Amino acid sequence: MAGLSVFVTVGTTHFDALIQAVVDEGTLEALQHKGYSKVTLQIGHGKFTPPEGQHQGVALSHFRLKPSVAEDFAAADLVVSHAGAGSCLEALQAGKPLVAVVNNTLMNNHQIELAEELANNGYCFFCYPETLQETIAKLDLSQLKLYSPGQPRLLAEYLDSVIKPVCMGRVSPMTLLLPSGASLQRR
Repeated sequence: MAGLSVFVTVGTTHFDALIQAVVDEGTLEALQHKGYSKVTLQIGHGKFTPPEGQHQGVALSHFRLKPSVAEDFAAADLVVSHAGAGSCLEALQAGKPLVAVVNNTLMNNHQIELAEELANNGYCFFCYPETLQETIAKLDLSQLKLYSPGQPRLLAEYLDSVIKPVCMGRVSPMTLLLPSGASLQRR
């Protein structure tokens, strides 16, 4: 019987601390204990090259970049990702359990807010590279809610209803900036 698989992604950048945390002996033991036997790492432009082959009962393989990682997301039983918006949403939209790992070395770090918000809403777990092993060891996927994507069509319809009258000259663009009930009358 084949074990479960993990897809790890750093996106198009580099996040060596995440890759190093995943291939750490303790993290691999925690993954193996949870039933994961295969880890595929997308390492981006990182300087650290992880080992390949069997380690702690887990088969490791890696690649840097490829045109699409959709198949990797689809094949995974668990996604461990940097906490960038694109990768997190791709994992959630694919219906995959997600551990979002925050790169705390970034300035103006939007990843913290995104990861905390997703975790607070029950869509993922989040941690830092130094707490990944502990997070994996305590992983209880039954705590996660299935992510329901938004309805972008509704936003598009709303924007059309606001912008079309302006484009057709029926409404002044300035009225869009005024509070409800205000007017542009000159005094």
